[in-house]
Amino acid sequence: MGINKEILRLALPSILANITIPLVGMVDIAVAGHLDTSAAALIGGISVGSLLFDLLYWNFGFLRAGTSGLTAQAYGRSDYRNSVQTLQRALTVSIGIAALLIAIQWIFIKGAFLIISCSEEVHDLASQYFFIRIWAAPATLSIMAFKGWFIGMQDSFSSMLADLVINGVNIAASIILTLGAGNFNGIGFAGIAAGTVIAQYSGLLLCISIILLKYRKLFTSTKYSFNAIMKSPDTRKFFSMNTDLFFRSICFVLIYEGFTLIAARYGDTLLAVSSILMKILMVFSFFTDGFAYAGEAMTGKYIGRNDWKMVHRTIVWTFVWSMGIALLFIFIYYTCGIPMVRLMTADAEVIEASRQFIPWLLAMPLLGCAAFTWDGIYIGATDSRGTRDAMILAALSFFGIWFAGSIGSSQKSHEWHIHLLMGAYFAHLATRTIYLTIKYINRNTFKTTT
Repeated sequence: MGINKEILRLALPSILANITIPLVGMVDIAVAGHLDTSAAALIGGISVGSLLFDLLYWNFGFLRAGTSGLTAQAYGRSDYRNSVQTLQRALTVSIGIAALLIAIQWIFIKGAFLIISCSEEVHDLASQYFFIRIWAAPATLSIMAFKGWFIGMQDSFSSMLADLVINGVNIAASIILTLGAGNFNGIGFAGIAAGTVIAQYSGLLLCISIILLKYRKLFTSTKYSFNAIMKSPDTRKFFSMNTDLFFRSICFVLIYEGFTLIAARYGDTLLAVSSILMKILMVFSFFTDGFAYAGEAMTGKYIGRNDWKMVHRTIVWTFVWSMGIALLFIFIYYTCGIPMVRLMTADAEVIEASRQFIPWLLAMPLLGCAAFTWDGIYIGATDSRGTRDAMILAALSFFGIWFAGSIGSSQKSHEWHIHLLMGAYFAHLATRTIYLTIKYINRNTFKTTT
């Protein structure tokens, strides 16, 4: 199979699935924005409620990323016993973490609102959303592990099916539970969170079904044993790598949630604007992530085979496809920026306030695509230290620019501060791209990390 055909075979299912991911967030915001009460407050409630889960779940992104890289390299060596144990280990950790999160839910939300600044109405709505959606934690974290394993096994089709079911059920359930259907009048705002819970458990059932139907032979030949997987020589590498990825995830949380927290200081309207623009911005990332996942799976596979020529070719062609996506989305944002905002809210004030920030969308895709593509490649190579260090520097860039720009800016308008926030986000993408590019100039980088 030609390398571009292999890239497309892995990337296209992920892209198809990823297209539905921003739709979920957009539908949630659109449903909230079209309820009878204040649109800005309801959108703010969704944004802050989602922020609370990002504060939880992004810290555990290693359950997908770490599982994918280790599985891909085991697949490349045809070491299927190791690949099965990698998933078993990740699922064991997932369930343990989920139980802890449910146990500390009240403590977490009390602590979170000590640092989250928002109106009382947004606070109450976000809390309501959180206490319903938290019960999806076991499914959500387990699905992370399953998706990472499917990608590592070069099976992006199964990962796609999981995403399509989760996101399709989420959209349908949220709309029906919130707005009603037929003789059912809906339960209002709470239906958005309840729809997410139903969707996550639907996805978990599908993942288990795929394992039973498609990979039964691998798992029946490798029985689950807690002692065996924890005492395996690979367990130390699993936890070492995932420790690095955990700190990387913390940096993601600091940047992305810092963005929302800072935006919340400037009123519900600008919080709604920032939330909508970030949702629109991230649409391109779900396309380029398809190629990043392909690069992740193929890089890991060829490293497992010790085929360094193919590792390099994978990286080159993954970037060719990713940069094509970047150019496409610059055009889309230029021509359709405001219409995309209108799809997400009918609030005229929010739409009008968004206009001056649209140019930022044009600046993001090139650097964003490069940063996300490098992430996938480094994860496939299990170079967790590289991605960790890049994110530490990126976090320093984001907050450094924000705080430096904020000095003496108390007389500046709220809109000016949102522009500064966008600039800080731009800087964090540039930092990740530059650091990981320079690091790869040393062609022995991945050889020394495997």
